[in-house]
Amino acid sequence: MPRINPLPESQASDNLRTAWAQHLADYPGSRITNMKATLSHSPLAFQVYMQWYPLYEEVKKIVGNRLAYLFAHAISQGSDCPLCTTFFRRIIIENGERPEDLQLADEERLLLTFGSEMAQNKGDVMDDLYQQIEQRYTPEQVVVLAAFAGQMIATNIFSNALHVDIDEYLYPYLPITKPVY
Repeated sequence: MPRINPLPESQASDNLRTAWAQHLADYPGSRITNMKATLSHSPLAFQVYMQWYPLYEEVKKIVGNRLAYLFAHAISQGSDCPLCTTFFRRIIIENGERPEDLQLADEERLLLTFGSEMAQNKGDVMDDLYQQIEQRYTPEQVVVLAAFAGQMIATNIFSNALHVDIDEYLYPYLPITKPVY
């Protein structure tokens, strides 16, 4: 049960409705999810968190679409965020892969480990892992990747802290659990 219910559209100010419409126009295929509607109790919080999108676009320029969403998934899993992990599970599945059986090159696994460790260790990563990242990416790219991971972790923390409900459209993508016998 959410700690704060998503702001209903009927209670949104005209300025907020305009911000929602602009967001939907800027990012076709996006929607006002439970998390976004919860953020919308504070229009400033909504605005700040929606900066995730341009940062994600930069990550895609660096590593490509597939590795970008896998990176976000690894961070969300590392943060133990059911909502965000399920969101990215959907993208992985819709792109023809199984999240439980990803086929990764060593270089891809390196980036996913970097994101997961940042999430699990409050941003700290082992020196040897960082050195491998530093060898693969330019300083500007490392900054973008680390900033995106931080933004993703912030999104995970927000969703976890307020127990934001998983949106119904994501239900088919929830992980299947095995019975305990």
